Amino acid sequence: MTNSTTPLLPEMAEIWQQTLNWQPTTQQQEKFQQLYQSILEGNAQLNLTRITEPQEFWEKHLWDSLRGIVQQGQFIPSLQEGASVIDIGTGAGFPGVPVGIIAPNSTVTLLDSTRKKINFIDKVITALELKNCQTLVGRSEEIGQQTQHRQIYDLALIRAVGTTSVCAEYTLPLLKQGGLAVIYRGTWTEEETQALHNAVKQLGGEVESIEQFITPLSDSIRNCLYLRKIATTPAKFPRAVGVPTQKPL
Repeated sequence: MTNSTTPLLPEMAEIWQQTLNWQPTTQQQEKFQQLYQSILEGNAQLNLTRITEPQEFWEKHLWDSLRGIVQQGQFIPSLQEGASVIDIGTGAGFPGVPVGIIAPNSTVTLLDSTRKKINFIDKVITALELKNCQTLVGRSEEIGQQTQHRQIYDLALIRAVGTTSVCAEYTLPLLKQGGLAVIYRGTWTEEETQALHNAVKQLGGEVESIEQFITPLSDSIRNCLYLRKIATTPAKFPRAVGVPTQKPL
């Protein structure tokens, strides 16, 4: 059901095809529209996003979320096979909800420390009938030390949260060996790369690739960093709540 007062998202079939070598099905397109409508409605109470204009929403929330899970020109293979995915600091549900929409074989856990946001996302995933999505309220420093979450995920996504070394400390402890962390960034510098290599090494990972790309509508620069888990993360990581941000690795 589309509310007639909600503007329609652009379909952008050609851009999806050119940039991700993929296009949403009619059903996925409908779910994107429902998600957009839910966020516009939720914004009234929760201030979920400043990005509400249809084309901007399409680019900065939908396209950006899905571009991050494309590595070397194709969707990360484990997603189609049925990966266990965690989206850390999901906020209004990005990138996790779009990923859940296009990867129905995978299970997506949406983690945020704000109960109100998680309550909102619970309503969204019920309305969109996303049976492969579930929510979790908590801080990643604590979740990363819990046996039911530590070293069990295939894929950890983190967007718009902290510096890269903090993101590495939040994601890598949650991944099983061979798992992949995707850190979504805007700009990126060579200096940051050195600091990241140092942090990732301590956490049992390696920087597999860094991909820079241009967004299709506004020509903005984006970077995605792909960290591969190659060894067990030492038990002391992640450190206590607040420590990763105060004393980055």
